[in-house]
Amino acid sequence: MWRPPQKIKWKPQPGRWPSPEEARHARLFSPLQSGPMQLATRTWVPAMVPWRATEDGFVTDDNVQWYERFAQGRPGAIVIEATGIRDIPSGPLLRIGHDRFIPGLRRIVDAVRRASGGETRLYIQIIDFLSIRKRPDPHKYLGRFLRIHDGHRQALGLAGASDDAVRQRLLDLPEAELAAALSARELEALRMGERERVTDTQWPHVRELPQVLPGLFAAAARRAREAGFDGIELHYAHAYTMASFLSALNSRDDGYGRTLDGRLRLPLEVFASVRGAVGDDYTVGCRFLSEECIPGGSTVDDTMHFGVAFARAGMDFLSLSRGGKFDDAQQPDIGASAYPYTGPSGYECMPHFTSDEKGPFGRNFEPSARIRAAVRAAGLATPVVVTGGVHNFEQAEQLLADDRADVVGFARQSLADPDWFSKVRSGEGAQVVLCSYSNYCEAQDERHEAVTCKHWDRVDLDAPGIRKSADGKRRLVPPPWAPSGNRHRG
Repeated sequence: MWRPPQKIKWKPQPGRWPSPEEARHARLFSPLQSGPMQLATRTWVPAMVPWRATEDGFVTDDNVQWYERFAQGRPGAIVIEATGIRDIPSGPLLRIGHDRFIPGLRRIVDAVRRASGGETRLYIQIIDFLSIRKRPDPHKYLGRFLRIHDGHRQALGLAGASDDAVRQRLLDLPEAELAAALSARELEALRMGERERVTDTQWPHVRELPQVLPGLFAAAARRAREAGFDGIELHYAHAYTMASFLSALNSRDDGYGRTLDGRLRLPLEVFASVRGAVGDDYTVGCRFLSEECIPGGSTVDDTMHFGVAFARAGMDFLSLSRGGKFDDAQQPDIGASAYPYTGPSGYECMPHFTSDEKGPFGRNFEPSARIRAAVRAAGLATPVVVTGGVHNFEQAEQLLADDRADVVGFARQSLADPDWFSKVRSGEGAQVVLCSYSNYCEAQDERHEAVTCKHWDRVDLDAPGIRKSADGKRRLVPPPWAPSGNRHRG
């Protein structure tokens, strides 16, 4: 994974934990009501992909226990992992592209209700993504899969040569000459794996995305409501389809790109279709980027415009992330897929404890505050969820006190300790297991392994009834906790 040039080692700071009385009067643990969105506290567990679904996208017992365990800490809201809206194979990721997925998703809803005593609101993040292929073996790519054309013959001085002769010549070329003989996209396919873009309008299925996606998102939203979720988070962030429409790199010339309003057009049409499917009394918001953090990408000036447009359209919340793009990802190994959190933009999304002078904590705070301020300046009160390296109470409380957020998200910190919320509310913050920001969890995500945390995945591993990873070396949920220092393992 890419690291910043400065290698300062940062440690998480617990700060001062509140007493039970202070916690009762804290902004963080106060309720929020805005339209159909009602939270008991202003705490939020953002979507994280745990890689626990079946290969066909169905809910497993491990999925249910994962979300049940987060709910035991009673955050204000939990957002279920990015869940695919298409009825197509996508590996061990949850899907919602057909009614057959509803019963399994309802199991998660029921488990969260029970575990949180009905306190935690449960939203589901729904996503579309385009095709990305694994980095190929060069001999197979050049020798079999590359489509040979006259441009190759001209670059190689092999006019009239057979495809086999051109392939052999390409295989024999040194790296520098090979780069000159291939187009930019062919070279990318060789070095990184072939990746579709929303600007590939030469392909009908990409050109027709604006006609197809509103209906797919709306159908998924209807299923989410039927499954019992409290609301929907539209995934407009990171490296995926909807974020790519919002991107400053979106050069589509069909009215769905180039200008700010053109880039906003499909995200707003998708929202309108979803709202029509679920009604005004159902929570619908989105997660989008405060900045893309790539050369030529969207800046905070762009995203302030997006935030106002989404709020004006009637979204019930705006959740802000940062970076995480394919554009600057590091080269994957042969046979592996590019991972959008390995380059500089990915670092901005999930920084490491070895960091630059900014450190890994709060890199998203300032741009998020500017977006929220723009929304308020437009006369809109849409709640803004801010995330990014939040791990202690004082940090979260200050965000709310300074009017830089309405809700505070804890991702890696809630993974390290799902009981953060209960511990702090009960005055036992000193028992919190702080995230060390080693990105142990991120490495597992990159390998598409069941995600765990190094702070708990070997604790009491041989206790009866512990669900373990496929290799038997890691536990799949954190050990439980009980108040008053009597922590029970199991």
